[in-house]
Amino acid sequence: MLVKTSLAVRRFMPETVSGPPVLLVHGFASDGHTDWITTGWPSALTAAGREVVVPDLPGHGSSPAPTGSAGAKAMCAELARLVSRLSEVDIVGYSLGARLSWELPAQAPVRRLVLGGVSPVEPFGAVDVAAALAFADGGKTPADPLTGMIAHMITAPGRNPAALARCIEDLRAEPFAPAAGAISVPTRFVAGTGDPVSQGIETLVDLVPGADLVRVPGDHGGALRSPEFKTAVLDFLA
Repeated sequence: MLVKTSLAVRRFMPETVSGPPVLLVHGFASDGHTDWITTGWPSALTAAGREVVVPDLPGHGSSPAPTGSAGAKAMCAELARLVSRLSEVDIVGYSLGARLSWELPAQAPVRRLVLGGVSPVEPFGAVDVAAALAFADGGKTPADPLTGMIAHMITAPGRNPAALARCIEDLRAEPFAPAAGAISVPTRFVAGTGDPVSQGIETLVDLVPGADLVRVPGDHGGALRSPEFKTAVLDFLA
């Protein structure tokens, strides 16, 4: 049974259950529908006998912007509360979703964990939030390439630029600081061969006992859509 939280959640049920539910955690400035549903993940997982739980993170998709912090601790707390009544759950996180999922085995009944497209360093530290918001208000494209990319992400159709900018500020106030021993559940890392975001992911793999790394075709967006990614996840969660 899931706990009702502030998060908008979509659920997909298999005809016959053959394992614990799978929680899919999407990336920054996206939502569960874009990252997971349009790419066929629920159908692949339900065919394998798994219930699939697809939330929208706070301030993303159909979930309201939080009244308190939009940082990692607050978002992880909402995700952990969502699955707190389950006896077991498998988690697949991508990009920001993977960075958040790194924290969840300490807070939720996680059986197995897949972390895809994750950066080993805090990716938002160098973003000029003011310049990104100025672009959202009709200003010029920021000169800094990273800030320019983020500016276009937070102004995509259906996005809430103010909520996402606040998310950036709160995330970098709690920078990602992965430490050895933080994860003690079976873990697989997945990275696209052309994904600059996950450069250096091997340092994370080395922090998790027994973890492995699977390389799949694609850049940061393309890797998530690759059939090889689904195969890597399904094989690991079986």
